[in-house]
Amino acid sequence: MKAAVYDNPGPPTVLKYADVPDPVCGPDDVLISVEAISIEGGDLINRRSTPQKSSWIVGYAAAGRIVSIGANVRDRAVGEKVAAFDMRGSHAELWSVPASRTWLVPDGLEMAQAAALPISFGTAYHCLITKGGLGETETVLIQAAAGGVGLAAIQLARDAGATVIAVAGGRERQARLTELGASHAIDRLEKDVVEEVLRLTGGKGADLVIDPVGSTLQASLSALAPEGRLVFVGNAGGGELNVELWQPMQNNQTLHGVFMGTLFERSAVHDTVDELLKATAKKRLKVVIDRVFPLRDASNAHEYAETAKPLGRVVMIP
Repeated sequence: MKAAVYDNPGPPTVLKYADVPDPVCGPDDVLISVEAISIEGGDLINRRSTPQKSSWIVGYAAAGRIVSIGANVRDRAVGEKVAAFDMRGSHAELWSVPASRTWLVPDGLEMAQAAALPISFGTAYHCLITKGGLGETETVLIQAAAGGVGLAAIQLARDAGATVIAVAGGRERQARLTELGASHAIDRLEKDVVEEVLRLTGGKGADLVIDPVGSTLQASLSALAPEGRLVFVGNAGGGELNVELWQPMQNNQTLHGVFMGTLFERSAVHDTVDELLKATAKKRLKVVIDRVFPLRDASNAHEYAETAKPLGRVVMIP
């Protein structure tokens, strides 16, 4: 099969489109003929910084049709369309993943959207509702709101009845953020985010902050209301996760760290993703796809995802 592989970590140019052996479908796995691949933030971080063995296939998320099932698999069948998550291997024509890390794709949902939904919407829901405990009378601040998790969080917070303050760079993005449900959109390139949040909340601050950036954690704390909650997930900014903790202690604030890689097989999280897929198929939610590349152009796709500041997810098609 063809796959996008790398031998040594580095810039997008380390990715090569190459022939590699077909993956083996284990007893608890399903083998998927990949139809759409979502480039996730973790894919970019791994490719930049994680040494691996020769011809390593990067990639967390994809969707496709099952072509083979393992001997122990009872709840999946050949021919079914599924979205899938795993810690490696999605940037390929074929992908073997544990059946427990797959979700059936409902009728009416495009495969590109199905590929991009589990991580972005599953993460946003876990941060907002499960960890963040968002209430309908509360205000939530969403950092990096133009990314996949941010766009999902806007819609889910909107549906929860909360007041949504979304942060993204560039004037052209503001209208799209409000269209998806943001009550207020802050252009971080033109305004001081903390000052603007305090102005919008009458000096109180946000009850909940969702921060997938990492390098903005100190600002997120400064924009957080006393006794508020900060949920930080990932490190898209790529910097040190250093914050001064005296301020949150004095303000009785709560900090939650989220790493979804260990959570998707939990029944509650898995079931939530199932419901989110169904809601998207019924057009109640929208997975925003910025641009689609062929898999053979994986290097250019990673370059675009990393530097072009896309609105939503970048997808590849084998």
